[in-house]
Amino acid sequence: MRIQRWFVCLALFTSVLQLRAQDSNVVLVIHGGAASRRDKINTPEWERLSREGLKAAIQKGYEVYKKGGSSLDMIEASIRLMEDNPVFNAGKGAVFTLQGKNELDSSIMEGRGLKAGAVAGVTVVKNPISAARAVMEKSKHVLLVSEGANTFARENGLEIVDPSYFRTEPRWQELQEYLAKPKDRAKITQPHDGMWSTVGAVARDANGDLAAGTSTGGMAYKRWGRVGDSPIIGAGTYADNEAAGISATGHGEFFIRYAVTHDIVALMKYKGLSVQDAAKEVINKKLKVAGGEGGVICLDKNGTVANAFNTDGLFRAHVTRDGTITVKLFKE
Repeated sequence: MRIQRWFVCLALFTSVLQLRAQDSNVVLVIHGGAASRRDKINTPEWERLSREGLKAAIQKGYEVYKKGGSSLDMIEASIRLMEDNPVFNAGKGAVFTLQGKNELDSSIMEGRGLKAGAVAGVTVVKNPISAARAVMEKSKHVLLVSEGANTFARENGLEIVDPSYFRTEPRWQELQEYLAKPKDRAKITQPHDGMWSTVGAVARDANGDLAAGTSTGGMAYKRWGRVGDSPIIGAGTYADNEAAGISATGHGEFFIRYAVTHDIVALMKYKGLSVQDAAKEVINKKLKVAGGEGGVICLDKNGTVANAFNTDGLFRAHVTRDGTITVKLFKE
């Protein structure tokens, strides 16, 4: 009997070690935004399309990894595919501003030299994540906005589209329904379920270099040129080879105020917290107490994946070096 128990314990211990080894072999993590089960858009069909979209995007990034691509290459490839997929709030299918426009934000950062690039309020750039990378690699700046960012994208040969490209009928009808409801106009940009969906990716390449990126259509029905956390380095995106790469999604104002992605890295570097403990400390404690909703995906310098969210769900996926893909939507 004792021998049988010993073998059972040994088997369990071995299983735990195998799971930990697999978790430390992750090369790419992506997300398709925070989610609420109360949101009317949350239908079985939407969940199915989201799962398919996440799987396709993670496979795209993994193909880049297998060909020896950098962490930046992996991130750009994955996010571009999600920007092209109308199921996500980034690129085609982005939410509308109160004025009926699609205004897109994106950022990217590499962990070796802490270089970063971002764009905000672009309206004609087909893939904002590529514009963010161009800002990082082809300019002396970090953040470009609005028409200046559009012009920069044109001058650097990025694909430009008519603003109508981003429009989808479901998003347009959401705006019309919203405008038809009586409301306090002073509170018209307050967040509600489903307003903050964003896409993002974090990668670690064969050289051990980390990178992170985030892209979004922003908060639905926003006005006054509102910009959230997605293009803000240290809020929506951060990468540091000494700690981790992180991409966030949620109510941007809180993520900016609490410098969420940088704070997670700081807790790891200066307090010695693990990536999972640091993420939980910020998302499930600091942010939740303050009233901020959302989540993060993380990948540390050893290839350990972590996530934390205080919403019903965080649409996410990761892939290991051997190509094993895991996709999750809610707390499953």
